[in-house]
Amino acid sequence: MPSTEGPHGTGKRARRPDLRAARAALPEPVRKLIDDYERHLSLERGLSAHTVRAYLGDVVSLLGFVDGNGGRFEDLDIGTLRGWLARQREEGASRTTLARRAAAARTFTAWAHRGGALASDPGGRLVAPRAHRKLPGVLRAEQASDVMRFSAAGAEQRDPVALRDSAIVELLYATGVRVSELCGLDVGDVDFSRRVVLVLGKGGKERVVPFGVPAETALRAWLDEGRGKLTVETKEPAKAALFLGARGGRLDPRAARRIVHDAVGSVPGANDMGPHGLRHSAATHLLEGGADLRSVQELLGHATLATTQLYTHVTVDRLKAIHDRAHPRAR
Repeated sequence: MPSTEGPHGTGKRARRPDLRAARAALPEPVRKLIDDYERHLSLERGLSAHTVRAYLGDVVSLLGFVDGNGGRFEDLDIGTLRGWLARQREEGASRTTLARRAAAARTFTAWAHRGGALASDPGGRLVAPRAHRKLPGVLRAEQASDVMRFSAAGAEQRDPVALRDSAIVELLYATGVRVSELCGLDVGDVDFSRRVVLVLGKGGKERVVPFGVPAETALRAWLDEGRGKLTVETKEPAKAALFLGARGGRLDPRAARRIVHDAVGSVPGANDMGPHGLRHSAATHLLEGGADLRSVQELLGHATLATTQLYTHVTVDRLKAIHDRAHPRAR
């Protein structure tokens, strides 16, 4: 479900109706249009179920606004789009949420226009407040090392779950992959001879991501000593999955998040974070180590360089702090 966070510091939240109920309340022709759009997002664009639901939530909100004001979808224009965003703002939507909903509306109206459902595309003229784009806290390099050491220490007893957890934390930090990408990996996606992993990213796009010796060591230990034990001890193992859950099925992203939270939480002073925080940390440390922005973009699977450029703010801020502390002419 799309975020309903309110403006920063106000504590106000814009409550959204249940997606299924709101969708069912729309006129039948509009519901059919949404069904077609859902198939487009899932099958043609290959988006994840979570992303599809987020898009649909915004579109249902828009079409519910049109229907609630006595309008028809065919007559959707820029004035209606602006009125819908204004309503969202009145209900407490933040700038980030408004920007995302405007983007969802533009994507939908462009699709509807291409398919002939709309005579023109009003979304092309829709402008929303720019989102506040900021990264969550990242681990310092020494903190990341401490997290890895904690995970490796837990695996010293060769417990299969501890071996798995160590491999998960190492691979997430080594590659910067998304948690959904990690959980989707199969054993055959790991190439130890080249020390790379084949990742299926957003939109069904594949990319090859390298990993280092520590991640290789942790992965080999998991595959050689841990994975087989979980497979034997459970009734329905996921035969191809690289990482298994406690019951033998493919690892669930929620379990991976818990594993990372526990590992990071063992390091005093470290920001509380999940897999996405490790991804941000990996990107930041790559740039600080001298990697160029375009290479980091390819490693992370970002569609545009603008997303990767967010990390440069983190590294520049850190360099400025070092300069202020160390340079005799900084002040």
